[in-house]
Amino acid sequence: MILVINTSGGNLEFVLDDKYKSIAVEKQSVALATECEKFITECGAKWSDISAIGIVVGPGSFTGIRLGIAYAKGLAIGLNIPVVGISLFDLYMAATPDAFVAIDSGRGDFFVAAPGLAPCTMEIEELETKQMAWPRTVGHKPFDLRLGVNVVKEKLKSEVLEPVVPMYLRPSYAEQNKGK
Repeated sequence: MILVINTSGGNLEFVLDDKYKSIAVEKQSVALATECEKFITECGAKWSDISAIGIVVGPGSFTGIRLGIAYAKGLAIGLNIPVVGISLFDLYMAATPDAFVAIDSGRGDFFVAAPGLAPCTMEIEELETKQMAWPRTVGHKPFDLRLGVNVVKEKLKSEVLEPVVPMYLRPSYAEQNKGK
C-alpha cells in the first residue's frame, strides 16, 4: 500500500491506495501524526502494510511542506521504506499530461509548469501569453491527490530516486525581507 500525504495547503490530506481523507485542522504541526495514524486505522491498515510514502513537496505553504517532508522521512526511516517527493504539478499533469499548469500563489503571481517548461513563477501578463502554447490550462480547480499513488509508483520504477526536498519557486518571506 502507498500512503500519500499533503501538507502544502490549509488542510491535511491523506491517500492510502484508493481511500482519501481531507481534515481541516488549526495547526498541522500538532495534528499531523495523530490524524495520519487515525486515517491508517480507519482504512483497516497497519503501518507494516505501507510499502512507500509519497509526500507533496510543493509548491505551497513553506512551513507545511517542510513539516510534511520531515514527517514522511521520519516514517520512512522507521518503516524502512522509500519516500518519494511529488509536486502539485505532478498531480495535475497525471490527469492532463499536455496541460499548462497555473496555480494562483495568493501573492499576485502564479506557480506554473508544463511539458517543456520547468516549474517557475509568472506574472499574469506573461502567463496569459505563455499558456497559449499548450492545448489547455489547469490549476484553477482542485487537483486529485489520489493520482499521487500512481505518480509514486512511476517514480519508484526509476533506478535512482530523487532526494525529497521542498520545491521552492521563490525566496521565503524571511529571505525577501532580510536586512529591511
